[in-house]
Amino acid sequence: MKQFLLKFFTWWNGQTFGTQLWTWRFGELVGEDEQGNRYYRTKGRKIDPTLGFERRWVIYNGYTEASRVPPSWHGWLHHVVDTPPTEAAYTPREWEKPHQPNLTGTPAAYRPSGSTLASGRRPKATGDYQAWTPGS
Repeated sequence: MKQFLLKFFTWWNGQTFGTQLWTWRFGELVGEDEQGNRYYRTKGRKIDPTLGFERRWVIYNGYTEASRVPPSWHGWLHHVVDTPPTEAAYTPREWEKPHQPNLTGTPAAYRPSGSTLASGRRPKATGDYQAWTPGS
């Protein structure tokens, strides 16, 4: 029962009931990436009259995080390339790095020097700042 309610009311931990129904009715599976995300397009590559091109979407494996889409699938999802990585050999560029999760809001998030969260205390001012005083 809990899984049904989660699927019905939440979108951040997998597909909702509406997305599942839409995918079952109008979608065709194109492929899956190394993280288990599944990629779909409209059945028969049908062109959506509103958009002028076919719809493409991803169903995330687990928590919904857009940065989990690898570069090979990102290009296909955003209509940069017409052939998905399952139909054409994709070779990553030398400058492409492996996926790193978005760490914002976690203890491992980036904390620049001067941040109150970096060391627990903000360092003393060094004299390069003058506070604004009203009326002066």
